[in-house]
Amino acid sequence: MKLLVDKDRLWKSLEEHGAIGGTELGGVNREALTEIEGKGREVFVEWCKSAGMDIAVDTLGNIYATRRGLDSSLKPVAMGSHLDTQPTGGKYDGVIGVLGGLEVVRVLNDANIVTNRPLQIVVWTNEEGSRFVPSMAGSGVYAGIFEEQDILNQKDGDGITIDESLKAIGYKGDEAVGAREFHSFIELHIEQGPVLESKNMEVGVVTGSQAMNWSDVTVKGVSAHAGTTPMSGRLDALASANRLLSCFYDLGNRIDDACATIGSIKTIPNSHSTIPNTVAFTLDLRHPDEAVLEAMVEKFEMAMEGEREKGFEVTREEFGVAKAQVFDQKCTETIRNAAAEGGFRHCDIISGAGHDAIYINQVCPSGMIFIPCKDGVSHNPKESITPEEANAGVQVLLDVVVALAD
Repeated sequence: MKLLVDKDRLWKSLEEHGAIGGTELGGVNREALTEIEGKGREVFVEWCKSAGMDIAVDTLGNIYATRRGLDSSLKPVAMGSHLDTQPTGGKYDGVIGVLGGLEVVRVLNDANIVTNRPLQIVVWTNEEGSRFVPSMAGSGVYAGIFEEQDILNQKDGDGITIDESLKAIGYKGDEAVGAREFHSFIELHIEQGPVLESKNMEVGVVTGSQAMNWSDVTVKGVSAHAGTTPMSGRLDALASANRLLSCFYDLGNRIDDACATIGSIKTIPNSHSTIPNTVAFTLDLRHPDEAVLEAMVEKFEMAMEGEREKGFEVTREEFGVAKAQVFDQKCTETIRNAAAEGGFRHCDIISGAGHDAIYINQVCPSGMIFIPCKDGVSHNPKESITPEEANAGVQVLLDVVVALAD
């Protein structure tokens, strides 16, 4: 008997959950550990309980929903993603991997089938990194990338810590992060890029991810009056930062396959008539080749040294580094076979974005499934997929999970 996803039920779940934190523009604002994200967690947990699953939460708020297998001594096959969004997020980023996992469980329940291994749906805390830095915090602690206490101490713009936020929404669990081990982990996600759509593909078999480097840069000069200080006598922190930003974007534009992004800039004192004494900005640098990425960072360091010679104080602190990853061969082959057997147009693809599976891949065999999104738009209220695209991704997820669990 071929197990089939209930496309209408899946879409109904996605739309209902997308209304939690829904915005007038059709997107979702459900930042990590806010009251509204807490509501999103509660709805998911209630749906899992209704499907007969056991719920556990660790000390970082990661949720583990377990469907028992025939042999409870075996490590579970895990699937999942995240429920938090960007402030201008869409309805499918992350949540398709979580509710897709729930649909897998519902299909198995409908067919009265119990897999040999247990199945687990995981919701990772603070994947987006918009309210709290760094991104992929929950999976990063699980994989040993970050220290748990460092993450718990991270503050949002209002000075509220992750630890305080977990307690406020009731998701400060008592289970140790990493106490649960997985046999394998599969994450379904929208591509967040235009490759699959441009190739008319229904499924992307993600073979790995590019290397990434995230840094905070601070430039310090001297404040002075905007109208009385000659240009030649200024130590203008913003002028220095402008030269560094130009260098950074030049690196991104000149090197093939590189991506260079400045996502946040702050000036102090932020007054129109005062020369800034401090400018702080973020760097997001990515490339499939780690050696090329390292060379780009070195060139930026040289530009920083040039500003120091001009009299500026310049510092760069990395708040996240992800090495290029190659996903587990068995997981990748299982995804590829499931896509082919399901009759879905598919191709191999490299992930340009950071995902929880990238960190989990460092501690257990992992794989990723991509589905296309309209025009490659994500982190935007216009983020859009069709019921058919959602169905294709979850059907592959179902077939992969059953194959790995049995």
